[in-house]
Amino acid sequence: MVIFIGSLLISIGINGFLVPHHLLDGGITGIALILHYYFGFPTGLTLFLLSIPLCIYAWIYERTYFYNSFLGLVVTSIFIDRLAPLKTQFLLSAFTSVLLGGVFIGVGVGIMLLYKTSTGGTDLLAQFISETFSLNIGVVIFLIDGLIVTVAFNMLELKAFIFSCFTICIIGIITSLIVKPSNN
Repeated sequence: MVIFIGSLLISIGINGFLVPHHLLDGGITGIALILHYYFGFPTGLTLFLLSIPLCIYAWIYERTYFYNSFLGLVVTSIFIDRLAPLKTQFLLSAFTSVLLGGVFIGVGVGIMLLYKTSTGGTDLLAQFISETFSLNIGVVIFLIDGLIVTVAFNMLELKAFIFSCFTICIIGIITSLIVKPSNN
């Protein structure tokens, strides 16, 4: 049930709030969004395909993470593509979309991580790093997300870049609040 709730929240956050303003999340989702904006690739399917190498790693080295995250990846990918029509349903300012999108995605990711599952992708990578180095997983996700958005700087308008940076900050804060360091 947690996977479905988390995936639903993430999908609403992406499609309802980020996509209408061409904003990015970080990690593999951010890469999938870039490919969606520039080439029209389905975001969910792209997320799934780009996550396969990390899933293979998890299968080989961290079997528990694989089992806990693969279903999350599949459900999130399907929800993202099925809820794509939400991009035309909310007529909100970019600032409001940043806030709501960040909260929806942060809560979705946070509750999934709290129950030791994830959407695969870089959340899975962040779980490995977090446990290996005893770091707060929200901080690790924030750093990975920041790297992706920074790399995409030249592909975004300045306003979209700044709002994407705010979005990943909100996602990181919300995720960190939900997943306390003692829960890593």
